[in-house]
Amino acid sequence: MYLPIPISGPFSLDAAGVAGFFGGDETLSAMATGVPHSTVHLYRGRRWLGWYNSPGSYTVAKRYGQLANSRLWDGLFPGPNPEPAEAFGLDGKPGPRYVASLSGTDMTTGHLAYLAVQISKDLKRVMIQGECGTATLPASVTVIHVGDVTDLRRVGMMSINHALLATIPITISIATCFSCAVVNDWLAFSLILLGIISSGITCFVIGTARLELRAPQTVTPGVPPGDGLLLTTRDVVILKGSEKDVNAITKGHFLLGMHGAPEYRRVGLCSLLLLAQFMLQLLLIPQATLFGQAMFLSSLAVSWVYNSFLSSLESEKIQENLLCKALNVEKDSIQKYCLQNRRSQAVFACSILSHGIETNEDFDAERMLSLFVPNKTRVWNLWRKKVASQLKSSCPDKNFHITAKEKEGLCEEQYKLLKTFLEDARVTFEAYREYTPDLYSIPNTPTCEGKIV
Repeated sequence: MYLPIPISGPFSLDAAGVAGFFGGDETLSAMATGVPHSTVHLYRGRRWLGWYNSPGSYTVAKRYGQLANSRLWDGLFPGPNPEPAEAFGLDGKPGPRYVASLSGTDMTTGHLAYLAVQISKDLKRVMIQGECGTATLPASVTVIHVGDVTDLRRVGMMSINHALLATIPITISIATCFSCAVVNDWLAFSLILLGIISSGITCFVIGTARLELRAPQTVTPGVPPGDGLLLTTRDVVILKGSEKDVNAITKGHFLLGMHGAPEYRRVGLCSLLLLAQFMLQLLLIPQATLFGQAMFLSSLAVSWVYNSFLSSLESEKIQENLLCKALNVEKDSIQKYCLQNRRSQAVFACSILSHGIETNEDFDAERMLSLFVPNKTRVWNLWRKKVASQLKSSCPDKNFHITAKEKEGLCEEQYKLLKTFLEDARVTFEAYREYTPDLYSIPNTPTCEGKIV
C-alpha cells in the first residue's frame, strides 16, 4: 500500500545532468578547500555528523584516495602521496623568512609561520599623530608575544555549534530516503541510502585522526631568547618569547595522527566506496521513477548548500584561532603598527627588538636594519651606521644629528637626503617610545589595536 503519487511517465531526468551536478564548479571549488571533510578535525563532534547524501563523491575519492600508500592504491588513485595534514589543508603552505635578533638564525619557515602572518593581516589599524618626512608605501609592524608553550600533543577544537547544522542535510537525506520507500521506489531509496552510508563512514574514519602540533621541545641550555622577524614583501611580524616557545611557530607544524600509517588502508577503502557510490548513482538513478529522481536531487541540493556554508567558514581562520590557543596567545592582544615608509618600519621594528639588549654584543643592529633597507649607497650606509649606533646605545636620549665628520665628502643633495632620512628615524623612535611602553609592562596582555605612525 503506497500513496497514489504520479511517479512514472515518459519524462526522465538526464543522466548527464546528474553527472554535471556531481562535478559542478561549486562542488569542485568547495572540495579545493578541503570541504566538507577537512572540518572534521577542526570542529568538536564533526566526525559523527557526516551521515547525509553529499555531492562530489568522485572528487573526494580521487583526492583522498591518494593518501593510501601502496601499489594497489597508487594504481587506483594515481598521483603523489601527501601527508594527511597536507591533504586536508592543515599543512604545506610555505612561510616567510625568519631572522633571529640574537642567535643569528636565518631560515625559511612553514605553515604555522604562514598562519602567523595571516593573523597580522586581519588586524585593524587606527590613525595616530606623527608624520615622517616622506610617505611612500605604507608598511606594518606586528608584535606577537608567544606564551609559555607547555603541551603541544593535542590541539583544541572549535565549538560544535556550526557542525550541528549538519542535522539539516542529515534530516533531509533521511526524509527523502523514507519518501522513496513510501512510494515503493526502492532503487532511489537504495541510492540515497548508499550516499548516506558512504559519506557517514568516510567522515567517521577520517575524523578519528587526532590533530597535533609538533615542534622541538628542548633547546640548548643558555640559548638566548628567540626574538626575531618574520619578513614578508612589505610587512614584518616580530616574535617575542623564549627560544622554545618561538620554535613552535618557526619550526613547528600541524600533524594528523591517523590510524594505519603509512599505508592508510582504511582511507583507501573509503575512497573506493565513494567511487563505487558515484558510479552506481550515475548509472542507476535514471532508472528510478521521476519522484525518486527528484528526491535524490533534493537531498544533494541541501547537502551542497551545507557544504558551501562550510567552505565559507575559511579553514585558515579556524586554524589561526586554534594556533593562538595552542601557543597561549590571545588574538586580541597582538599589536599592529603601520609606518609610512620602509626605513621608518626598519627603525620601529629594530627599536622593539633592541629593547633591553642594547649593549648585547650579539645584537647586530646594522645587520637587522639591512634586512629592510639593503641599499649599498653611501647615504644608506651612513644612515644604517648612525641609526645602529643609537639603537645600541643605552642612553634614553637618542641623537640623530649629522656630525661634521659624517658630513665630510657629501655633496649638497646627499647631505639633504641623509638629513631627511635621519629626521624620519628620530620621529619614528619618538613614536616608538610613546606608543609601545605597554608591550613590556604586562606580558601577553597588551592592548589590541593597530596604529599608524
